[in-house]
Amino acid sequence: MYEPIVVTFLGTGTSQGVPPIGCNSEVCLSDNVKDKRLRSSIHIQYKKKSIVIDTGPDFRYQLLREGITDVDAILFTHEHRDHTGGLDDIRPINFNHNQKRVPVYCHQRVLDAFKLQYSYFFQEVPYPGIPLVDFNLIEAHSAFNLFGLEIQPIEVMHYKLPVLGFRIGKFAYITDANFISEIEMAKLVGVEVLVLNALRKTPHISHFTLEEATELALGIGAKQTYFTHMSHQIGLHDVVCNELPEGIDLAFDGLKVVIE
Repeated sequence: MYEPIVVTFLGTGTSQGVPPIGCNSEVCLSDNVKDKRLRSSIHIQYKKKSIVIDTGPDFRYQLLREGITDVDAILFTHEHRDHTGGLDDIRPINFNHNQKRVPVYCHQRVLDAFKLQYSYFFQEVPYPGIPLVDFNLIEAHSAFNLFGLEIQPIEVMHYKLPVLGFRIGKFAYITDANFISEIEMAKLVGVEVLVLNALRKTPHISHFTLEEATELALGIGAKQTYFTHMSHQIGLHDVVCNELPEGIDLAFDGLKVVIE
């Protein structure tokens, strides 16, 4: 019997979140909760397994908000702090589940960054109470199995930095990108639910604009596309959604999507 995948958007904002500190823009002053965005991350529930993609600085609050009390694995897209800054907050998962170790899947370059960002994880004599995680190296060209799910990494470019997106069955998640090669685009054929970054309406050196993301989404042709990693410059949630083609919407924090 096929088990559905349930995706929860833990955060859909850019590196500063929305609102960024001190901003008085129309979006940042909006009363619509869909205009409030924590740093980008998603949670995937499959059968009884709990998987997270990226642990940004808001990770602790995101798990509390969604009532998530266990994590069985973490996938990382890249090493930027808005995607890695909450890894230390995995400690209560360790403590509350009999010192359970959580497997982490990332590129070698991301592991090297963790050794700098979280040097106390890697001391010869471990600091008491450090997060219990096991690092597993992955590459864009190699799919791997996780709890019965085939995880296909997809290499996209974040300006000059390679970043991993992930395809899981009919679902694909891509953030922090402004270019996808033809080889990697081929991995998206047949995707039914696509998540793609769309930073703002004006050009940016390392992120798709709203227009670029829309054009790309139409070319991929998923039944439903959600945009994520959005800044306050994207515009008001309800206004932008009304302007987008059918089958393309802005995601929002707390949105749940069931992939059958």
